[in-house]
Amino acid sequence: MINDVSKIITNVRTTTPLIHAITNYVTINDCANILLSYGASPAMAEAYDETYDFASISSALYINIGTLTKEQEQAIIMAVISAKNYNVPVVLDPVACGAIKRKMDVINRIFQLGKVDIIKGNLGEIKYLAGYESKSRGVDSIDDGNNSVEACESLALKYNCTVIATGAEDIVTDGKRTAIIKNGTKLLTLITGAGCMVGALTAATAAAEKDKFIAGIASVLAMNLAGEHAEKLTKAPGSFRVKLIDEIYNLKEEDFLKEGKVTWL
Repeated sequence: MINDVSKIITNVRTTTPLIHAITNYVTINDCANILLSYGASPAMAEAYDETYDFASISSALYINIGTLTKEQEQAIIMAVISAKNYNVPVVLDPVACGAIKRKMDVINRIFQLGKVDIIKGNLGEIKYLAGYESKSRGVDSIDDGNNSVEACESLALKYNCTVIATGAEDIVTDGKRTAIIKNGTKLLTLITGAGCMVGALTAATAAAEKDKFIAGIASVLAMNLAGEHAEKLTKAPGSFRVKLIDEIYNLKEEDFLKEGKVTWL
């Protein structure tokens, strides 16, 4: 299966998918730059009057509710309706969904009016959505990891989608197949936007791969491998951020095959 994962980066760079991102203002530039470095074409379009039409011509839609404004909320709903009508893959990043009730109200509307192919969140967010006890502090997960695989699989089956939970070890599941990814570096926790960038990359891999379980593994593994490569070049967060973008650009299929630490459950 790792062979299928490794090929996705080439598929992205060959097809240059158009990724429509409605994301938070803290990391919007990071998401755009990492998509470009990976080989995709980012479009950070969120004007209410444009999002229905823009989603319809996109290769995938990435929704991140981290800094959710009223205009973004309206734009998101129009975009997910369009994505459902035009069969465009959707990746949802439910940032801080357990901290603020309004965010869950918006998430519920997304599932009522549209469809979601992949949910990507930290472990606290995923467990909250699955109805499990979770521990979060604002946008950060401080969960101890108990019942983590069970919660991810439960959520995947609940919404018939692929679920990605990021943490010390990352979990990807479609409810029937599950993978644990053990690559990564703690430096990813010392910069803003690492999770958002994974979400953006996931939209790119979802655009290039029909099997969203494989697509989810490919995006997480790409971020973790690039992080490990960047850590070899610097130990400080500021320069690490720059090197991370460079190393996403430098990734090759053989990196996934030689360095990927994936356990299949």
